[in-house]
Amino acid sequence: MKHAASSDITHQQDTSTDSFDILYNQYVKKVFQKCLSMTKDSDIAQDYTQDIFIKAFTKLDTFKNRSSFSTWLFSITHNYCLDQLKISKRNPAERISNELEFNLIDSDYQESTDFQLQQLEQLLAYMPADEVTLLRLKHEYNFTIKQLSERYQISESAIKMRLKRSRDRLLSLYQAS
Repeated sequence: MKHAASSDITHQQDTSTDSFDILYNQYVKKVFQKCLSMTKDSDIAQDYTQDIFIKAFTKLDTFKNRSSFSTWLFSITHNYCLDQLKISKRNPAERISNELEFNLIDSDYQESTDFQLQQLEQLLAYMPADEVTLLRLKHEYNFTIKQLSERYQISESAIKMRLKRSRDRLLSLYQAS
């Protein structure tokens, strides 16, 4: 039944969006799987799948019904993937060295971390001093809840609640900035 529907569409040689949607929805998963099996890369397979459907749709008038529509489409898929793989072998994308990649990531991370710490310090200036001290003891000096409880001479649950409220206040300041 599916074959009949696809051949009806191709006989009409209708280039409307509806025809494309029907063909796309019917065959996209199979085309993607074929591309994925040939490329072993999901992103590339997705790109190829889109390109293949555009190519197939523009070439619908060349479909002669000598085979099933799916066979014709999978032939386009196979040939397109082979062509793209040959091109990528001729013009390989140069990989950056692991050391350079690490340095780039590390410098981006360091810049991001520095910015976040500056932003955090600015926000802490708007908070009550006792809350800032509690947060610093917990997160900068790695005090345990038990140690904080002993220091402030209040229950551990009270320390947890104060920490939660302080973090919530900090989050509200962050979201407002």
